[in-house]
Amino acid sequence: MIVEEWLGAVNRRDSDRVEDLSDEEVEVAGPRGTVRGRQILSGWLARAGFSAEPLRWFCGGDGTVVVEQDACWVDVATGKEKGRAVVASQFLVDGARVTRYVRHDDLGAALAATGLDDPGDEVTGRNAH
Repeated sequence: MIVEEWLGAVNRRDSDRVEDLSDEEVEVAGPRGTVRGRQILSGWLARAGFSAEPLRWFCGGDGTVVVEQDACWVDVATGKEKGRAVVASQFLVDGARVTRYVRHDDLGAALAATGLDDPGDEVTGRNAH
């Protein structure tokens, strides 16, 4: 699935693959605001030191995906951990591209923003997402 590939590329800091999987005008939103355009993804990957392991997946019929994640931030120069938290990422997928990515501080906020329901929209199993 596109979101799973996108998250894997983020963890590897593979900016080319993240850009390939993102719409040209992808919307990226988080604690520091909202920007558009896949060209910003390379800079974000280079400085954020962000990686995350998926914990739970939620999917809607309209291309909406929410992933609860165990996230870690490291200093990209030293590799030293700067922080860790359980967060949630919200995606909108159209065709084979991510058109929207929003990081939320918690799963409840992400589900509320998308209208997805816990446990109604939670998916499990290898082919669920």
